[in-house]
Amino acid sequence: MCRIQRVVRRGGKRCEETAFAVTSLPREQADADRLLRLWRGHWGIENRLFYVRDLTLGEDASRVRTGHAPQVFAAIRNAAITLLRSLGVNNIAAGLRHFAYRIDDLLTTLGIMKH
Repeated sequence: MCRIQRVVRRGGKRCEETAFAVTSLPREQADADRLLRLWRGHWGIENRLFYVRDLTLGEDASRVRTGHAPQVFAAIRNAAITLLRSLGVNNIAAGLRHFAYRIDDLLTTLGIMKH
């Protein structure tokens, strides 16, 4: 078990938080530096993918819930995010807007259409 103490800002206000985690690592492999890297790695994935899928692409609000459709739409969302990131886009919402208004740019970037 480990305890993470951090200082964050929420709405401009400084807040101190304490979080706890359980690990299956043996004590000799669970030093503070390694546990912190693992913790940050987990939240890095959460923040870079799931947060974007939900907030930017509205995944949690999706009405698609039957059959294989939820997995298919999740895969399409992941592919869109991965494509934009591979193009160097940091702000996924801005990247989506850019290509939504410039379909020719998108098709050219994907190699489907030539200039």
